[in-house]
Amino acid sequence: MADSFSKKENFKKKVQKAKEKALKREERKTSNNKGKSLDDMIMYVDANGQLTSTPPDNSNVEEFDINNIQLGAAPIEAEEIRKTGIITFFSEKGYGFITEDKSKENIFFHSNNCTELVKKGNKVSFEKERSPKGFSAIDIKLVR
Repeated sequence: MADSFSKKENFKKKVQKAKEKALKREERKTSNNKGKSLDDMIMYVDANGQLTSTPPDNSNVEEFDINNIQLGAAPIEAEEIRKTGIITFFSEKGYGFITEDKSKENIFFHSNNCTELVKKGNKVSFEKERSPKGFSAIDIKLVR
């Protein structure tokens, strides 16, 4: 049985596409960039921000001292470790609050963190510690 004209044309197109594909494959194999050395692949940025293949001239590069670089907006001042305050509340269950002298902030404490027996109205020194619910006082001592 004989093939129709359109079948013959479609077959010719298919063969032509296969030839073009084989040609493109051969062209890619001959002009591929694989196997270049590392020096051929390295690019540099010049003073103007443009990419170039020539290495920069390091003769007039400024040296930086890493220790003099300041990160952040302003230097952080060291806080004094021991704070003072007055016990403004103390319950029979062993917890209470100290009002800090400088900031007038109420700081929670528990009697387990006291080195001496304390009561309401005593002047104490302590250290602040961050806890899950805010600040708490630890290492509480009476000020005499």
